[in-house]
Amino acid sequence: MATKVKVQKPNAVKTKAEFIKELQGQVEGVELSQKAADEVFKKIFEIIVTAVKKNERFAVPGFGTFALQKRKARWGRNPRDPEQKIKIKASKTIKFKLSSKIKEGL
Repeated sequence: MATKVKVQKPNAVKTKAEFIKELQGQVEGVELSQKAADEVFKKIFEIIVTAVKKNERFAVPGFGTFALQKRKARWGRNPRDPEQKIKIKASKTIKFKLSSKIKEGL
């Protein structure tokens, strides 16, 4: 049996707790506990992070793209002592690019 999602204008969500509460109210025909909604929330991000680590890219059509970004090692300056140079190690981070559909709607 397929689960239907209500089509309604969501409330402005600012925190994880508010997002989970909103998620609970959006799923129709299923009683979704706060604990279950929290697990869904966590799993979604675990899946995204795992996919980015494996494939270096994860696209959600109509929403955006998560991509692995590698930063080279570089020199920076100490804000307290601008003359002192510090070496910043190479690192990896996840970059997000918004889809054009959402950009147009902003």
